[in-house]
Amino acid sequence: MRRLYLDRNLQYVFGVTLMAVLGVSSIIPALPDIMKGLHLDAQRIGLVISAFTLPGVLFSPLVGILADRVGRKVLLVPSLFVFSGFGFACFFAETVQQLLVLRFFQGVGAAPLGVLYSTMIGDLYTGPERGQAMGYNASVLAMGTAGYPAVGGVLALLGWNYPFLLPLLAVPLGLAILFFMQTPEPQKTGSIKEYFAAAYRRMKTREAMSLFATTLLTFIILYGPLITYLPILLSHRFGASSATIGLVFLAASGFTGLASFQLGRLTQRFGQRTLLSAAAVFYGLCMLFTPHAPSLLLTIPPVICFGLAQGLNIPTVMTMLTTIAPMEQRGAFMAANGLLLRLAQTVAPMIMGGLYAMGGMNAVYTGGFACAVAILLLARFCIVNIDHNAPQHPAGNIDKTA
Repeated sequence: MRRLYLDRNLQYVFGVTLMAVLGVSSIIPALPDIMKGLHLDAQRIGLVISAFTLPGVLFSPLVGILADRVGRKVLLVPSLFVFSGFGFACFFAETVQQLLVLRFFQGVGAAPLGVLYSTMIGDLYTGPERGQAMGYNASVLAMGTAGYPAVGGVLALLGWNYPFLLPLLAVPLGLAILFFMQTPEPQKTGSIKEYFAAAYRRMKTREAMSLFATTLLTFIILYGPLITYLPILLSHRFGASSATIGLVFLAASGFTGLASFQLGRLTQRFGQRTLLSAAAVFYGLCMLFTPHAPSLLLTIPPVICFGLAQGLNIPTVMTMLTTIAPMEQRGAFMAANGLLLRLAQTVAPMIMGGLYAMGGMNAVYTGGFACAVAILLLARFCIVNIDHNAPQHPAGNIDKTA
């Protein structure tokens, strides 16, 4: 098998993935400095994140439709420039209101990126290479998520606004994609009504609905027990500092990258359903042992289990979705999956907050364990006949005008 990570087209996709996670990860360390610099209180600092992520919720369906109907590159390149321009403009914001408006429009540019990188991998590769490429891309995403806070933290030492220089990196990436990337493009066939009817027929199949449910459950675990409540547990029970908490999450990201980098080999040896089942078991182990860890050091093994689960689960689900979706509706599939992801981001803290109010930290992790069991049941009894035996849809027309 060729060294797929050296493929120039895949490297461009890696760049898009890194831009997709830059908008939030790079400014997290600067949030306290933004509060001081713009006189923003703790209750409203979350708006700096929400203003950026809101367009993803509002425009995900439209992004999927545009990606399928007008083409991937036609949507991607302007999105990178919008993301870069408004992100850089945040550097010059003098008031909270200015920053929030600019962040919203930066989010408009970012909204298509998360949909397009997975869609384009599905377009570019088939069979075992598709899973391998998804795994490599998940490794890149994990590295970006882990590395951007460190870069943003260093830049924030110069001033709260210096992390907003990083979006400028999207400009050379956009130009390189415009002139050099060869992208398969879907063939626009039929009316918009026929497009919606065909997409709906495929999305309501048992396999697709099961994969969508897996995404929802996965990100409820991530944004509930992990992102929202693990820092509280580490801080209140063990007195962990912010830096220590960051290192614990870094361990998870590292093992996510490790597992996803080996995804191609693991898929060929064990099959996709088995990997999803293994991921569910790792999620369950994390949920069982984290709230009962007797020391800070012993929280790391269950967190590593979570990292392994993410590395096996997310790129596998993406691979399976892009396999069952024909190119002409693949953008819609990825947009629907992204919408469920953002729904989980929204409802997970509320669901787990209700469980915490009823039963404390143990109830939160019991809820997470229930999600892990549900993922396991879906993998074993609902997700079938996708793997590499699923029909491979034509790759469409390669755009060689670049």
